[in-house]
Amino acid sequence: MKITVINGTEKKGVTYKLKEIFLEDFKGKAEITEYYLPKDCPNFCIGCINCFGNGEQFCKDAQYVSKIEKSLREADLLVFASPAYVFHTTGAMKAMLDHFGYRWIPHRPAKEMFGKRAVIITQCLGAGGKSTAKDIKDSLSWWGVSYIKTCTFRLMNEVRWDKIPDKKINAMTKSLKKMSAKLLSVDYSKPSHTNLIVKLKFYAVRKMQTGLGKQNPDYTGFARLLLGVLVLFCVGVIASWCNSRLMIYISTNLLYNVRCDLFTRLEKLPIKYYDAHT
Repeated sequence: MKITVINGTEKKGVTYKLKEIFLEDFKGKAEITEYYLPKDCPNFCIGCINCFGNGEQFCKDAQYVSKIEKSLREADLLVFASPAYVFHTTGAMKAMLDHFGYRWIPHRPAKEMFGKRAVIITQCLGAGGKSTAKDIKDSLSWWGVSYIKTCTFRLMNEVRWDKIPDKKINAMTKSLKKMSAKLLSVDYSKPSHTNLIVKLKFYAVRKMQTGLGKQNPDYTGFARLLLGVLVLFCVGVIASWCNSRLMIYISTNLLYNVRCDLFTRLEKLPIKYYDAHT
């Protein structure tokens, strides 16, 4: 089993500690390769679009990007760890993800990524953990990854590990251990299931690009696909509304019947019962 870890910062603080707790049970059972940003991918993407038009080998930072991509494609499990910087992932993590724009589904997605499993670990001081995880999750989803788990923690009052209350550390450790145990039990010889959202992205983009590639593109098929997605969305909304109304009806009627039965029962009790129990 191979694990590739992308650390959004070189600082070995709280995020590093959380990542180490998660990986602890994998050590000795998996080959773990780690990258620390910005050291292992120090430069920003400048939007030269060489990776799109000519190939990723023509990127000015190919020496860094190709090494990371090779590890990502060979790994069975991907781990991304990043603290929240002003409600988002670190600049170094964002810069690295930008370099992989050519691997998005509308461009040249890698076949291997559709069967990958990924874990995102974030922590924040109060708020921003979920938006930080979303920054990373968006890229992973557009790479084709369906199985994405997130572990987000709010520290609230302290960002230094040795100052965090033991109760909070124990709670975070329990959550991470539960996640690692779940992923240790997975059979990595079988690829992860590709979910409906990723499939829709892929087929919608393929249909659009097939039409654009023609001299006189016909968007009828693509329009039908979009209409189908819209119908599915509407059906989902209606089903959700019906489900909520049904549950409200069942719960209120159940409570009403219980109260009526209780009241009827109380009416049948003799007066001496109330004398003895009041």
